[in-house]
Amino acid sequence: MPTSPIEAVYQDGVLRPRRPIDLAEGARVEIIVISRTSAPDSEGPTPAEVAARIAAMPLQSRPDGFSGEDHGTDTFPF
Repeated sequence: MPTSPIEAVYQDGVLRPRRPIDLAEGARVEIIVISRTSAPDSEGPTPAEVAARIAAMPLQSRPDGFSGEDHGTDTFPF
């Protein structure tokens, strides 16, 4: 399953997706929680959509040399 935003409701200690998710029973996933306290702004992507796009970025170098693999090494060389 590719990275994609899933809207869910937190209820009784459990996140409950608002639509079916194509996952095998017992599948392990990584979740980024972005609390939505108001309706999303219709003029741009939601925070969840932005997070999903970032998570989907490749770590391997592209022909132009840009890569997420070395992100921050110039700023944080430790």
